[in-house]
Amino acid sequence: MKRIILFLLLIIPVNIYASTASYVVMDADSGRVISSYNKDERMLIASTTKIMTAIVAIENMDTSLEIEVGDEIDKVYGSMIYVKKGEKLTLESLLYGLMLRSGNDAAMIIAENTLGYDKFIEAMNRKAKELKMYNTIFENPHGLDDDSQNYSTAYDLALLMKYAMKNPEFVKITNTKKYKLTTNLNTHIWYNKNQLLSSYKYATGGKIGYTKKSGHIFVSSASKDDKNLIVVTLKDTDRFNTHKYLYEKYFNEYDKYQILDKYTFFVNEKYYKKYHLYIKNDFYMLLKKSEIKDLLIEINLSKDKGIKNDKEVGYVSIKIKNKVIHNEPIYASVKESKIKKIKSILFFWKK
Repeated sequence: MKRIILFLLLIIPVNIYASTASYVVMDADSGRVISSYNKDERMLIASTTKIMTAIVAIENMDTSLEIEVGDEIDKVYGSMIYVKKGEKLTLESLLYGLMLRSGNDAAMIIAENTLGYDKFIEAMNRKAKELKMYNTIFENPHGLDDDSQNYSTAYDLALLMKYAMKNPEFVKITNTKKYKLTTNLNTHIWYNKNQLLSSYKYATGGKIGYTKKSGHIFVSSASKDDKNLIVVTLKDTDRFNTHKYLYEKYFNEYDKYQILDKYTFFVNEKYYKKYHLYIKNDFYMLLKKSEIKDLLIEINLSKDKGIKNDKEVGYVSIKIKNKVIHNEPIYASVKESKIKKIKSILFFWKK
């Protein structure tokens, strides 16, 4: 692991790969887009929709919940896990069917039997806004686009995958190659349609999608030498090879640096001499060696009166050639209160 805290300023242009209608390569730690083409163009996203379906289900329900299959499976077609009415599965098993086999029936079962269909779609769109997926709209939980359509962009889908890969349950499911279960009516064996998991040893997860209208869509993640990338391609018939190529290219071109350390972070500001200024998170970022001179770290503090303990008082901004990559909040705590607390503890032990 390399560490660097520099106040420096050029950014080397990245080659554009126009073999797809749209693509993004994102640093999964910092959220920085290190290569892209048409990243903000809205398109149909087919079954990559199910990344959001999975996240909404995981965050809103206990995955041990047992669900009985009903008439909702009659409302969809195409890619299915082929469960029967009256069959009982846990939500966790349905999530495996959703992500590994891209089951449209699994998506409907999950939406109908957790929050209820309409509320589930509302939760999907609410989550999209929370993640700043400003060019995204969900109308269904599966991605079929005959009667309702889900639109997003390569950039928005990368934001979603970046968020999803921080959820341990989602990670466990998305990088599973084979899943077997026995229900009250049947035994199922599901293999992951994400071929990159078998063909590229650094792959950690992802979701494919396809309809005639959307073309081939692919969202994936990979990790190599503690470097974490996300790749999204829209309308790419050679998606698995494209993703592998992009991963290798950018893993080789970039190194990972620790930009902020929450334990050593220090700001010498006279206005806050009675306070301890701190950040809550470390911050890591992929950089080319040639970009180190472009890195700029700026401290931005407000001068509020009557500051309470642990109040946000500003932020530290990470920039490359004046382009903001990340803003990390800065908090203030009263030094005297900490000293008093330490003295009270020492007095107690003295007794």
